[in-house]
Amino acid sequence: MMKKCYFCKGRIAEQKIRVDFRWGDELVVIEDVPAEVCQQCGEKYFSPEVYKEMENLAKTKEKPLKRVAIDVIRFGEPVMGKAT
Repeated sequence: MMKKCYFCKGRIAEQKIRVDFRWGDELVVIEDVPAEVCQQCGEKYFSPEVYKEMENLAKTKEKPLKRVAIDVIRFGEPVMGKAT
C-alpha cells in the first residue's frame, strides 16, 4: 500500500469506489472497486490485478446490475439561456 500521494503527498486510504471506466468507445460504471485514494486531492490508485479485472469486466459486460442513460455534451457549445 502506498503511504503518500505521488502528486500532492497527501495521505492515502484504502476504499471501495465507483469507477467510470472506458474501454474503446464504451463507458462502463463499475461499483465496489478496491482502490487507494488520496484523502487530499482524490487521486486514485489501483493494483495491477484490480485494473486487469476492470478491463475484463468492461470487455465482457456480463450481468450488468442496471442500465443508465447519460447526457453527452460537447465542450465549447453555447449553453441555452447563458450570455456569451
